[in-house]
Amino acid sequence: MTLDNSKTIISLRIKLFGATVVFLAYILLAYVAKLIKYPLLGMSDTAWTLILVGIFLLIAFLPMFLNYQFIFFSDEGENIVIRYFTTGVVGGKKNSVEINKKTFSGYKIESSLFGLKQSITLFQQLKEGVAKYPPIYISALNREERAKVLRSLNLYAPRV
Repeated sequence: MTLDNSKTIISLRIKLFGATVVFLAYILLAYVAKLIKYPLLGMSDTAWTLILVGIFLLIAFLPMFLNYQFIFFSDEGENIVIRYFTTGVVGGKKNSVEINKKTFSGYKIESSLFGLKQSITLFQQLKEGVAKYPPIYISALNREERAKVLRSLNLYAPRV
């Protein structure tokens, strides 16, 4: 099975672009061109600006706060392959984990912020002991994609 969440990440980028355009258009129309007359819907220009700044910051920084990552997952062949990088305003470095299915020794799921921030930690059996990989944040995966990844990992995890 091969899976990636590129559609989710592209959707986030489009929302950020749209929010940026709307915010900049508002600033130009309200403060530079002075085309918007206040009070608008009973609120002053300061109130509207604070609301739009809040919405913009939420759209811009929520994916970074929840550690949204682009994830490519594949269990085809002899290895389990996961490639991932952090998305958001400032992108992160690209990482890759490749574990042979025979040496895969399990995984652990961690959840925080009422289940909004989820990560998976993979383990591999080596001669020296069990290697623990850094957490891979699966918050950007939808429920179906997350279930597919976990189902696939369960196939290769040793039975205890």
